[in-house]
Amino acid sequence: MIQDIAPHRYDNHFAPLSPAPEDRIFLFSPPKLLAREGEGRVIQIPSLRDFTQLSGTFTYLFSIDQERFFLVQPEGVWEAPGYTFVHTGALRGCNPPEISFAAVTAGQLFRWYQDNRFCGRCGGRMERDSKERMLFCPHCRNTVYPKISPCIITGITDGDRILLTRYARSGYNHYALVAGFCEIGESLEETLRREVAEEVGLEVENIRYFASQPWSFSDTLLAGFFCDVKGSREPRLVDGELREASWFSRDEIPVSDDGVSLTRAMIEAFRQGKV
Repeated sequence: MIQDIAPHRYDNHFAPLSPAPEDRIFLFSPPKLLAREGEGRVIQIPSLRDFTQLSGTFTYLFSIDQERFFLVQPEGVWEAPGYTFVHTGALRGCNPPEISFAAVTAGQLFRWYQDNRFCGRCGGRMERDSKERMLFCPHCRNTVYPKISPCIITGITDGDRILLTRYARSGYNHYALVAGFCEIGESLEETLRREVAEEVGLEVENIRYFASQPWSFSDTLLAGFFCDVKGSREPRLVDGELREASWFSRDEIPVSDDGVSLTRAMIEAFRQGKV
């Protein structure tokens, strides 16, 4: 999965640091990121020394091994010869994997900083804390931490069959699993039962945890479960989010593990009889 970058070590410990020439710099212009693309889907993030001129606000994000990554909000004219803006959607599955992970994680933090420049309580301008990754309002003392939305993914099984779905919306045509965000006051298991009922009109039982994944593309923490269908096996597309929900035996599954998403990892685990 996208966060599996071992033997590299991700360290998100916050510190009020300033960048050195060798440190990597993320410069976003939504929906794009300044980078250099090469053959084999290799992507390179510029270091501070790659800029002939750059000024602005630098924010330390995290490190991977001994390499440090910063976010910049540029001020005035800047130049980085050889680098262009790349759509952030291209970051999924690029090489090396640790840079792919770093870029999408940086994108999540960039959106959080951008979306919380002003206090949602009194309208004052938010300031950055020097001890932890937190924004606070100096007027009313409101505090805001990075946005992380819990979401479930579930593989609904019926013996040697698994239910695969396809979204009704355009833009993503691949098979996936039933998924949805947790609502206020719900446990993960309650979210799972509700989403299954809402999307495919089924009841389930024997819910069992599989794995989790940070999915920074949507500011989400994913929790993956498998469960068994209970009662009727006939899916009904209830809320309009899906255009297909079909049962597949292990040897009929039409997608393979992409090495990036929890969804594909779960489908592959089922195909191989590991769950």
